[in-house]
Amino acid sequence: MTVEREALRDWHRLFGLLLTDFFSGSPFVVEVERDLSVQEQRLDVTIVRRRRGHFAGRLPDGLEGLRPHNLMSFKSHHEALDAWAMKELAGHSVAYRKLVSRSPTDLLPEEQFRLYAVCARFPHNLAQQVPWQKQQAGVYHCQWATDTVTVIVTGELPREEHNAPLHLFSASPELLSFARGAYRQRSPRTSGVLRQLFEGFQGEGLLMPYTIEDFERDYFKKHFAKLTPEEKRQALQALPPEQQRELLQALPPEQRLDGLSPEQIRQYLDQLTAGGTAQPRKPRRKR
Repeated sequence: MTVEREALRDWHRLFGLLLTDFFSGSPFVVEVERDLSVQEQRLDVTIVRRRRGHFAGRLPDGLEGLRPHNLMSFKSHHEALDAWAMKELAGHSVAYRKLVSRSPTDLLPEEQFRLYAVCARFPHNLAQQVPWQKQQAGVYHCQWATDTVTVIVTGELPREEHNAPLHLFSASPELLSFARGAYRQRSPRTSGVLRQLFEGFQGEGLLMPYTIEDFERDYFKKHFAKLTPEEKRQALQALPPEQQRELLQALPPEQRLDGLSPEQIRQYLDQLTAGGTAQPRKPRRKR
């Protein structure tokens, strides 16, 4: 595999991992690079319902009608969504349906499957080759043989919070800056994925004045009050002093003192009264 092809795979993996975070805690489970055969033949992303229930919140535009099995092809800003990509998606859907059914002769109903193609830029050539219908801003239906593929163009989606996870892959500096502040991380394990994603864009010369430090500051600002005392300490340690003060000042007094013992609070008050460094209190002698 060439270096260029491996780099493109990294974008696909990041897209799948971001969706893994977005669907954390929901009835759906995201699988990245599902192996469909003995030979290397991988579907970019599958979103599969694993249990009953509803997704908490609002899904990005185009994903409102998720079915039990949702197969997704992804094209980054380096790639074009073309006829060959659609052929691959259709072929993968056949293999996948056989794989998850009881047998090739006892297939799950076709209504349980839906095909998606997510791309950073509008596929002009493809739109001229096949029946094409706009559903809403950034969302299209592409008729591929008997299949209707929902095409989502991330760079055309409205600049709204529920579209933030897809805006992260739009390659538009303006939308990227918006998405970095608007996307609400759902799993604590995803910080490294987001950092790698942002650093990848910066390495490609996509200028974004909104830095990873800005993202961390805004994220902690939104969620700081809900963190445990230990999580708050860890969050504060990761920020410079001025941002620490900003976070603490936004909390009510009782939450600022959360986790401190009465003795620690008294010691701090003594320090403020004396205007100097507080010395540890000596234990009182029992009479």
